[in-house]
Amino acid sequence: MDNHFEMGLEDLRQKLLLMASRAETAVNDAVQALMQRHYELAMKVRADDDIIDQFEMEIDEMALQLLTKAPLASNLRLVTVAMKVSQNLERIGDEATKIAKRACDLSQEPPVKLVLDLPRLAGMALAMVKDALDAFVQRDSAAARALVPRDREVDAVNREMHAALTRHMMEHPDTISRCLHWIVAAKSLERIADHAKNIAEEVVYLCEAQDIRHHLKKTAAVPLRP
Repeated sequence: MDNHFEMGLEDLRQKLLLMASRAETAVNDAVQALMQRHYELAMKVRADDDIIDQFEMEIDEMALQLLTKAPLASNLRLVTVAMKVSQNLERIGDEATKIAKRACDLSQEPPVKLVLDLPRLAGMALAMVKDALDAFVQRDSAAARALVPRDREVDAVNREMHAALTRHMMEHPDTISRCLHWIVAAKSLERIADHAKNIAEEVVYLCEAQDIRHHLKKTAAVPLRP
């Protein structure tokens, strides 16, 4: 492989890792702001979203330059997948911003007297993001495939939280607006897990030149005959 092209790929990889670190920090800070009713931290997350957006634009520019020099089909896949990973990281940053907005609103209201294990949901989603990125860096298709079903676990926890908050709203109508903020925050974490799954599916495409996205949906939707 041409040394100049190889150096460009390494620069792209490093930029992606920096962006990923920013996105993970944004989610962690947003959840902390929500749980601790920390208005200033929530505002910082919202302000820092521009940095993640800038990363996406820079990565797109780097990738487009590399696409004009990619000598092999596998390199073309790598660069295009890097762009898609960047897009998903940007959307993870957007979801962190949504959580931060809810944290800002809730910090101005009385707390809801309900135990909510949002940090658990955040931990599951962020673990998926980290593992998906590790699979990308290591080009580990097996790890990427193993990650995809974990999205269902996150969905289940989100549904549990949604049900608990719905019951609380029915029993305490004065908390409806506050509970809705929590429901939106939990949904954002569920979407972050979706983006991690998207990254994992792109890793499979990178390694195997196989698009598994719609195949897996069809497999899950159609029951097997006895």
